[in-house]
Amino acid sequence: MEVLMLFAVFFVLLFAGIPIAFALGISSAAYLFTAGIPLTIVPQRMFAGMDSFVLLCIPGFILAGNLMNVGNITEHIVRFSNAVVGHIRGGLGLANVGGSMIFGGISGTAVADAASVGAVMIPGMAKSGYDKPFAAAVTAASSTIGPIIPPSVPMIIVGSLSGISVGRMFMAGVVPGILLALGMMITVYVLAVKRGYPKERRASLKEILSEGKSAFWALLMTFIILYGIIGGFFTPTEASIVACIYALVVGMFVYKGLNWRNLPGLFVDAALTSAALMMLVGLANLFGWILTSERIPQMIADGILGISDNPLVVILILNLILLFVGTFMETIAALIILFPALLGVATGVGVDPVHFGIMAVLNLMIGLTTPPVGICLFVVSGIGEIRMSQVARAIIPFLLCNLAVLVLVMYIPAISLWLPDLVMGPAG
Repeated sequence: MEVLMLFAVFFVLLFAGIPIAFALGISSAAYLFTAGIPLTIVPQRMFAGMDSFVLLCIPGFILAGNLMNVGNITEHIVRFSNAVVGHIRGGLGLANVGGSMIFGGISGTAVADAASVGAVMIPGMAKSGYDKPFAAAVTAASSTIGPIIPPSVPMIIVGSLSGISVGRMFMAGVVPGILLALGMMITVYVLAVKRGYPKERRASLKEILSEGKSAFWALLMTFIILYGIIGGFFTPTEASIVACIYALVVGMFVYKGLNWRNLPGLFVDAALTSAALMMLVGLANLFGWILTSERIPQMIADGILGISDNPLVVILILNLILLFVGTFMETIAALIILFPALLGVATGVGVDPVHFGIMAVLNLMIGLTTPPVGICLFVVSGIGEIRMSQVARAIIPFLLCNLAVLVLVMYIPAISLWLPDLVMGPAG
């Protein structure tokens, strides 16, 4: 009875538009009150969920993304991408994907990518003759590359939940991220040719080198973060602080978009965003603890294995569950609640934990661009000042492309595991 109330209250609040953190907290409190469990368990479980050193990198990467955006680093990335591919039909769309690919390799969050790149590209593409819904759809779809190509906040969450090496997860995301980008670029090009979208003037080699020189400091940031973590020079948390310092120095003294007056607002914004995320982590951990105490994960595992113990079938079922959940639940909450249980099922049929981690993150990233609660869709529709329904229709070709990449990642483990095994050696 208490479990039914838990889910009933949660889904009613969720579909009423209540923020996911409050939906988790209120439904958990309702369960505890009905079950007669002391509410002192609430702060205990919340603190247990947030008490992880690796989670400290979340505020760092959020602040780094803010510093990049205000410091004109994002603009230089987009300009370099446009110089390289702008002369191709649909070149601004291709530059949008390329810019997201590079920016995501620094911020690690899809929403930050959608907001930062979208603020530059959506108005620019519309002014150049692209349909606004198409421009918004490209931005939303390509923003999902960010948490796949390292660094990645969702992958850090996976590591903190399961003990999987964050560095190995980061390396495993590189090839799937590149495949996503290539798939989206092909989709952009095909649609651009079909609809007659414009192409830019071909940049000369001198112009490309000039833009590359301007973007060098932004590109170097990605290399420093990734090489530093993989090479063992610093942890993901330390990497986030390095990213902040680097973005501050480059934004203030190289690109000169930052000044001392900007900093208080950026720090406050990063603190508020981080606090909201950490509150979500804590309340999701409370919700997950209730599910565990009621043996819900075990019931899910038994139900899946009761259908089939064939690894191919189990992988399909797990991915369908994650895709469904990703359409209405925030990524971090979904990972905290579901990932430990589903990981047990996956490893039980022989799936590598890193491989499953990449699958889970990719599934939930696709959910960020899937109605009804695709957060990135709301972000780009707001920037473009267009209706959500228009963006939802325009993003369908990109969703199909991303799903095709997901299927490849699901059933070809080498796509995820080849690079970490090559660089870091086979997992022990």
